[in-house]
Amino acid sequence: MTFLAIDVGNTRLKWALYASPQPGAAVMAHGAVFLETIDHLADHDWKKLPPPTSMLGCVVAGESIRRRVEEQLEIWDIDPRWVVSSSHAAGVTNGYEHPARLGPDRWVAMIGAWHHVCSRGAPRPVLVVMVGTAVTVDAVDETGHFLGGLILPGFGVMQNALEMGTAGLRVPTGEVVDFPTNTSDALMSGGVNAMAGAVERMYRKLRAKTGQEPVLLMSGGASPKLSPVTDLKFEVVERLVFDGLLALQSHRLAL
Repeated sequence: MTFLAIDVGNTRLKWALYASPQPGAAVMAHGAVFLETIDHLADHDWKKLPPPTSMLGCVVAGESIRRRVEEQLEIWDIDPRWVVSSSHAAGVTNGYEHPARLGPDRWVAMIGAWHHVCSRGAPRPVLVVMVGTAVTVDAVDETGHFLGGLILPGFGVMQNALEMGTAGLRVPTGEVVDFPTNTSDALMSGGVNAMAGAVERMYRKLRAKTGQEPVLLMSGGASPKLSPVTDLKFEVVERLVFDGLLALQSHRLAL
């Protein structure tokens, strides 16, 4: 029972084919393409894959992108299924004011993170940091209840906003240093430290609320830029969204 997991973000589509629809399943193939090239998936990346038995995905890029992905999925005899954030799923409770309005990528990542924590022993609070086009910092307590979270501009968005709103700041990408002495480094270091500060503040708030030291999990294509800056103990989990999709699919089959 092969399973295809798809994560359609604001910039790229990531996919992975698993040997079975359950957490810890072996990865048979995986890849990523920019949204501009998704119309070639059926003829290239997916052409020689063994047909998946089922699929589940999350998409934040809009309905038109979702329809284009579904057109590519027509090479197989499977029904496309897409995550819609709900009030409860796979052991996690959604505390958003309007649960259905929570981004499905955030919801799925939290489910993946919760299952990571539970697989290691006693449940603990977890802070889930996704670093992509946007940066999200989401807090889940020791019972699996999503308390709330932050949304920040990602590296590219932050840099573009500064360049557009400030004269004379169109400079090459800089490095992250403790005491920047040029504008490029000042821009990059400022953005990274702003994100790290948000993570560290939310970490302290979650620790104070639960009385426990949270687990900090970081994921997303730009996480290598942020992870060296924070002083907190953390773990980078590259496929946190896919782990959440596996947990959701496994839970659905078990019902």
